[in-house]
Amino acid sequence: SADDPDRTLAIARHCVAAKIANTRQVLQRALRDHGSDADTRSAPLTTAIQHLSHRIDSALRATTLDTLRGVEGDAADTYFQTFNQLITIDEPSFKFTTRSRRPPLDPLNALLSFLYSLLAHDLRSACESVGLDAAVGFLHRDRPGRPGLALDLMEEFRPILADRLALSLINRRQLTAKDFKYEESGAVTLHGDSRKTVLTAWQQRKQDEL
Repeated sequence: SADDPDRTLAIARHCVAAKIANTRQVLQRALRDHGSDADTRSAPLTTAIQHLSHRIDSALRATTLDTLRGVEGDAADTYFQTFNQLITIDEPSFKFTTRSRRPPLDPLNALLSFLYSLLAHDLRSACESVGLDAAVGFLHRDRPGRPGLALDLMEEFRPILADRLALSLINRRQLTAKDFKYEESGAVTLHGDSRKTVLTAWQQRKQDEL
């Protein structure tokens, strides 16, 4: 139950620790795949991997939810700062500066936001299909209309499902700058046909056993 503070914290710790471990795995895989590149790529990845290892320990030792959220935020900053090392094509449109959400302000953020929305929808459906209340969160505080439990579960799946797929679509040039449109507000979104490309890749990605 989310009404038990100790149990809530214990579950939330493992959500965050698993998320950080999987972000580290994404970087470790990139280091293996591209480690022969110049130090401009491998050195930042190695440093980030080491930092994330420490953050896993910090997450498992966190004594409050606020402390835990701080650890998660620090780890996320470290992880996203490496994204330019994870993009292997020379395309200025996909240069990553920071994570932007509402609205996404560049193509990579637009792609991540779209994939995260797909992941959240699938996890909410998965919770409900087995009788779990998708609104009862442990790491994410309960808010009207927010699927807190689905968002909790989503944390550890983001890196290995959504992030890796986003990077593959870009690095394999399955998506290019022309697949995105720029609104007057500054928001960046996927064109309709490009969404179909992502949806097809998403369905294929979900067939992989993790």
